[in-house]
Amino acid sequence: MKSLTEGSEGKIIFKFALPMVIGNLMQQLYILVDSIIVGQFIGDTALAAVGASFPVFYTLIAFFIGIGSGATIVISHFFGAQQYKKVKEAIGTIYIFMFGAGLILTAIGIIFSREIFTLLNVGEDVMPEAITYFTIYMTGMVGFFGFHSTSSVLRGLGDSKTPLLFLAIATVANLLLDLLFIVVLNMGIEGAAWATVISQMGAFIVAIFHLNSKDHLIHFSVKSLIFNSDLFKKSAKIGLPTGFQQSFVALGMMAIIRIINEFDTEVLTAYTAASKIDALASMPAMTLASALSAFVGQNMGAGLTHRVKKGLLATLKMAWTISLSVMIIVIFFGSELMALFSSNEDVIDYGKQYLIIICSFYVVFSSMFIMHGTLRGAGDTMIPMFITLISLWLIRIPFAWILSRHFGEAGIWWSIPAGWIVGLAGTWLYYISGKWKNKKVTDSEILPQTTNNAS
Repeated sequence: MKSLTEGSEGKIIFKFALPMVIGNLMQQLYILVDSIIVGQFIGDTALAAVGASFPVFYTLIAFFIGIGSGATIVISHFFGAQQYKKVKEAIGTIYIFMFGAGLILTAIGIIFSREIFTLLNVGEDVMPEAITYFTIYMTGMVGFFGFHSTSSVLRGLGDSKTPLLFLAIATVANLLLDLLFIVVLNMGIEGAAWATVISQMGAFIVAIFHLNSKDHLIHFSVKSLIFNSDLFKKSAKIGLPTGFQQSFVALGMMAIIRIINEFDTEVLTAYTAASKIDALASMPAMTLASALSAFVGQNMGAGLTHRVKKGLLATLKMAWTISLSVMIIVIFFGSELMALFSSNEDVIDYGKQYLIIICSFYVVFSSMFIMHGTLRGAGDTMIPMFITLISLWLIRIPFAWILSRHFGEAGIWWSIPAGWIVGLAGTWLYYISGKWKNKKVTDSEILPQTTNNAS
């Protein structure tokens, strides 16, 4: 476990974030390679099926992941306040909640998969493979939530290196199983799904054995898990806004997919491939935001509010440097990157168009995400929820629908940075108001009066 309350803010956040960046980079590279394998060895239709499945999967898990993020913030605050008994109780509570959620979502996903894809207007050529992939994928929800919860809790405790170990195991296993199931055994889209399910469950099992072999705040056993209703209410109070936010974001993704499905399958295939590249490119900013949340949580819990602004500025500088570098790479090599997924010229052109438009606004995106990370770390999750909903449902989705009527698929791509700009403006205005400093998570938390600066 590591305290984030002492030392140079920028150096602490960088060192804490580095293993997370490496781990997420590894995971995104796997997802990229996985999509390349699917596109090259199974075909464009299979790649489109994976693309249609992701927003559905994300919609189902988003609310529960949001609640879990509230528990992570509570854990970081209690850890910063050195209330270790509460830390252990909060850990047990989030595990019980997540396992229950995993079982429920498995049943929902399997039973209603066809109805969901019909609602999304998925083409008949894509539908069978989308249902097959999604149904198998949903059988792994318990492993997914167990793996995700363990990594999130460890980060809340200031440990970003151990989750990297678990993620490395999952990534390597996933890639090897992909090659075995798809390339060697020719299992098609089923192989891609089973590779993910098996690797995530395997990584979670390894994580349990690893943590139980050490003197650790997390000691996993079914008998030792205790559900503390008071701590769950506290976690839910913080996490519910994020849960609703993530759910509405996920529903927004489904709405975007439905608009995309009004075009040819090549557009959906291009969006699927380009969004994988986009996810890899935007990952550092999202990871830095997550690291900053843990930093803010511990420092707020320790009553060191004055360190938050310094941490925010240092993180923004790191994110801007990375975003500008990635933007240059993507703009110059967009066609080559798209060609890794498909040899179809239309798919390559649509994807390159998406990448050039989106990556030109990465600085805006990274700034918005970093600001949201600050507010969530402070326990202020309601305002980011409203800002996200406004930028998505009042800006991005209406823009996507209207602009696609006049400018084709390019109109959908332009709606994305439009939402980011509105989201950043709203978040910045709320941050400089200073109201986020008034949040209180732990019983003993005392907000310092060392600074009157609103920002």
